[in-house]
Amino acid sequence: MKVDLFDFELPPERIALRPVRPRDAARMLVVRPDSAGGGAFEDRGVRDLPDLLKKGDVLVFNDTRVIPAQLEGRRGEAKIGVTLHKRVDLRRWQAFIRNAKRVKEGNILTFGGGVTAVAEARHDDGSWTLSFPGTEPVELLLERAGTMPLPPYIAGKRSTDAQDREDYQTMFAARDGAVAAPTASLHFTPELVAALDEAGIGREILTLHVGAGTFLPVKAEDTADHRMHSEWGRIEPEVAERLNGARAAGGRLIAVGTTSLRLLESAVAPDGSIAGWEGDTDIFITPGYQFRAVDGLMTNFHLPKSTLFMLVSALMGRERMQAAYAHAIDSGYRFYSYGDSSLLLP
Repeated sequence: MKVDLFDFELPPERIALRPVRPRDAARMLVVRPDSAGGGAFEDRGVRDLPDLLKKGDVLVFNDTRVIPAQLEGRRGEAKIGVTLHKRVDLRRWQAFIRNAKRVKEGNILTFGGGVTAVAEARHDDGSWTLSFPGTEPVELLLERAGTMPLPPYIAGKRSTDAQDREDYQTMFAARDGAVAAPTASLHFTPELVAALDEAGIGREILTLHVGAGTFLPVKAEDTADHRMHSEWGRIEPEVAERLNGARAAGGRLIAVGTTSLRLLESAVAPDGSIAGWEGDTDIFITPGYQFRAVDGLMTNFHLPKSTLFMLVSALMGRERMQAAYAHAIDSGYRFYSYGDSSLLLP
């Protein structure tokens, strides 16, 4: 499909630069298919989630934790910027480098706090493999020298600060490795989780370490020519067993965020069953895709012509989502990572 089919105009003032407080005070647009009498959209709030779901439904969260993966430094006298993308092993990461034309294989990159890295190899997609010498865990090096890797549409408008260390982390964050937050989960609070428990709505956890590739623009003119960057994920076998059991009992599986959805759809069998799974996924979901693992999605509002807007268009239909986004823009919803939410129920 032509990438231009997924374009829309977004006024800059609709981009949220800070989250609402408390987190569960965000608005939420409920989108149902036209065939379900869904001509009108429901303007609700995240706190309405227990009333919008049914007893026996299960919300599936991603427990990845964002690391301070943004590094500013130098290669000699040249300023460079590094965004770590994906762990290779204990001491090496794949990364994107700003001003990479000043970097050659074997160069030493220096950052704050005495942290250095070696530019080992450049890849065809423009990324680099960086190796961090020494024995100190890379996570500690990043805590000393790195900052939170805010999305470019926020970082281009204001500086990262100490508040982002808290704001850009979900309450479920437990496993280090992401360089972008699973932002749909940013809306959850202990109070909201307690209300969901009271309503009999289940909760399961998986892990997908979100990479910086999620922010890369689609440069191809046709979706068939776009290549996704891979991300590592894991679903524990006992989690898969409980998910299958919930569905067999009539419950719906609602992915909280596109990261959870993509991992579930990577692990699902043709018959719709989910198995324990671990590995890299580069699944690219566009209209025409047949969903087997999920029955709904809670997600923030995404960028024009992005792979994530293509994903929600695949779930609900492109024209339906174009109409939903037009409604959200006209109604003052806040967009992107720190913005409001939507609940898509096909």
